[in-house]
Amino acid sequence: MSILLLVISLAVILLAAQIFTNGIEWIGVKLNLTEGAVGSILAAVGTAMPESLIPLIAFVTGGGVEQHQIGIGAIIGAPFMLSTLGFFISGMVVVLEARRRFDFPHLRVDERVIKRDFFFFLIGYSLGLSAALIENNLVVCLIAVFLIVWYCLYVWLTLRFGAEVEHSADLSPLYFSRANHNPRLRFVILQVIVGLVLLIMGANLFVNNVEVISDLLGLSPFILSLLIAPVATELPEKFNSVIWLLQGKDTLALGNITGAMVFQGVLLPSIGIIFTDWRVVAGSVTPIVITYLSVGLVYTLLLLRKKLNSFTLLAGGLFYGVFVWVMLH
Repeated sequence: MSILLLVISLAVILLAAQIFTNGIEWIGVKLNLTEGAVGSILAAVGTAMPESLIPLIAFVTGGGVEQHQIGIGAIIGAPFMLSTLGFFISGMVVVLEARRRFDFPHLRVDERVIKRDFFFFLIGYSLGLSAALIENNLVVCLIAVFLIVWYCLYVWLTLRFGAEVEHSADLSPLYFSRANHNPRLRFVILQVIVGLVLLIMGANLFVNNVEVISDLLGLSPFILSLLIAPVATELPEKFNSVIWLLQGKDTLALGNITGAMVFQGVLLPSIGIIFTDWRVVAGSVTPIVITYLSVGLVYTLLLLRKKLNSFTLLAGGLFYGVFVWVMLH
């Protein structure tokens, strides 16, 4: 039964991702937003919110030490999953679509958007982690304030600069108003909300049944929390990105992943610093190091070659494999 529910949950997530991505693109058209704003902010924050609520609630409500540790672990785990499996899946989609892409193996992205995301992530994430090693409360508080300002600056730049999303004539009709070539904004917003709710429901159903299956297989909760559950919580970003890649909308697809990394690696640590005794969770060194290696590789090659190569993204799978090997040994 759990396997059947697992399949159903994946079907729900896929359907929800279709509804959400279509609606979020229409939001961009209605508000005259850039591709970076749609992918890196609206889609990224929207799909990252479900798993981000876990540390947020634990921090703000004053949960115990164990809850705080789970929240901090979630903040570290999210960028790790996105920069390894997220990159790998994106690269694999492009490779599988090679015959349909005249510029293979490169992705058709606005490199300014992706480079900006990487830059803001690396600076903010590094500062957030460094705060866990500093004893001076004033310095730690200043870092938290800076991170909030840093993310606000990122949002402002992303909204202001970049290519606009496709004209409405180039988009598929809004699913909730197919007969109308210029749907009302309220229908667009309704579709986005419905898609997001279905994404959350599908991801929760997936996590619950993965836990049941892991028990049947005799996996420990620790292994589950590190290797399986994070995959489920990041599924919305991955499915959204796959859909956009199949449609040739590479900036939206990659921005959905890198924008979520900025949100979870910059803004959430600032909240953790303010509301908790901010300390690095035991066992988190490996995913932190691998996150830097994976992001550093893609960012460095993007700076040097001015193009994003799908084979470079595939290296994320290798990094994740190293992590699994370390965890199981």
